[in-house]
Amino acid sequence: MTTKELDRQYIAPTYARFPIEIVSGKGSLMTDDAGKEYIDMGTGIAVNTFGLADEAWIAAVTEQLDQFQHTSNLYYTAPCAQLAQMLCERTGMKKVFFGNSGAEANECAIKAARKYAQDKKGAEYYNIITLKNSFHGRTITTLAATGQDVFHQKFTPLTPGFLYADPADPESLDKLVEENNVAAIMFEAVQGEGGVLPLPEDFVKTMKRVAAEHDLLLIADEVQIGNGRSGALYGYMNLGLDPDIVTTAKGLGGGLPLGVCLLGEKAENVLGSGDHGSTFGGNPVACAGAISILSRLTEETLAGVRARSERIFSALEGAPGVKSVTGMGLMIGIETEKPAGEIVATCREAGVLVLTAKQKLRLLPALNIPEELLDRALSVIRAACAV
Repeated sequence: MTTKELDRQYIAPTYARFPIEIVSGKGSLMTDDAGKEYIDMGTGIAVNTFGLADEAWIAAVTEQLDQFQHTSNLYYTAPCAQLAQMLCERTGMKKVFFGNSGAEANECAIKAARKYAQDKKGAEYYNIITLKNSFHGRTITTLAATGQDVFHQKFTPLTPGFLYADPADPESLDKLVEENNVAAIMFEAVQGEGGVLPLPEDFVKTMKRVAAEHDLLLIADEVQIGNGRSGALYGYMNLGLDPDIVTTAKGLGGGLPLGVCLLGEKAENVLGSGDHGSTFGGNPVACAGAISILSRLTEETLAGVRARSERIFSALEGAPGVKSVTGMGLMIGIETEKPAGEIVATCREAGVLVLTAKQKLRLLPALNIPEELLDRALSVIRAACAV
């Protein structure tokens, strides 16, 4: 049986896969089982930070594999501790909890926020405000946190205690806080799955004010926009915000599962022994790879992200068939006159792999994609968008 046949027979049909099988790749190029080459503009949904078969990452992972691949969190390991130190020093946060995914990182943040509010204000302060069009994960609780009705169907009842503010209506935030017992506000600097939508400036200002006035924790979900993709180390750094909890995953692991919940000064001591845990969280191999990724997210790298972002916006804004271009850094959404699915298929036939978000195209290229490959991909995308 072919790989596709095995997949159809034995894998739960939860993914609408594209009709290609990837067998190899290097940098921003992927090759399928027929030998066709593609320019990768999706990086495994913002995971392969420096592209495929990244040699520095492979070396770091392999070196750790040669020592030992895993031990439980009953013991200390150097990669885990060193990565935590790097993250805290780069962000100003105080403590780190390691998990395996963005959803797990967000679950940890939700638990920490609720415990903080319960300890300080009382058990009735458990509500967490998230935003309409947000996406925070696929567990029952992070689905509840996700501010999109489409994700709430079929799996009810969801975890209670989530309220949804409208980023287009800052006053909705004030009203929710005044009418409910709230522990925290959780936000994405750019709403990825919601359509690659940067938060409006007036909403950011309101969020900052409301959190300060009511002693609410600010939780920055940096699962997709984080780790250099925004042109800063984390997206919230572009908004002038100082969150109390930061979650991230995807690009930090560089290809291995790793989720992180960073706790700031207010929340650093909220979780004690036995309050939370993870078998694989802080796995030394995943942490070794993440150290390699984080150490290369220098100002030079971030400047390169910003330059590539400007190149993309310049090439696509006002192009035939393009209605609008939104996003931040190398997380970009393209609203088109043609259906996005049709453009994805056209690009794929021409050797460029792009993604979608809602009714938009979504671009998440490697942070170091060579300009020549980027220009080739943009040429294909422009042609596919043209009416």
